[in-house]
Amino acid sequence: MARIPKELVAPFQVAGADALIYTVPAATKTVVRYIHISNPTGTARTLFLSKGADAAGNRIYDGFTIAAGTVRDDFCYHVMEAGGTLRAHADAGAALVLTINGDEIILG
Repeated sequence: MARIPKELVAPFQVAGADALIYTVPAATKTVVRYIHISNPTGTARTLFLSKGADAAGNRIYDGFTIAAGTVRDDFCYHVMEAGGTLRAHADAGAALVLTINGDEIILG
């Protein structure tokens, strides 16, 4: 098994509507280890980040408010199976910037 440190989600502006941002490749497990969120705007914004379908029970961040002009860095350990997905949206598009890093573990 090869463990490959990887930028899973490159820095991007989160949309105002639910969007797929990452899918675990076939024959792979992924461990999400780091989530970086920045809000360069002058207004507080709210983030929703889900493992799988966007639903309250699947959310890593459920209406998490990021204050204006701030950054949040979270070190975490979320294991995802092949075909698993990450989805994100914010209360306003083109406001929050999201980056996610982790390890892809190639099975077999």
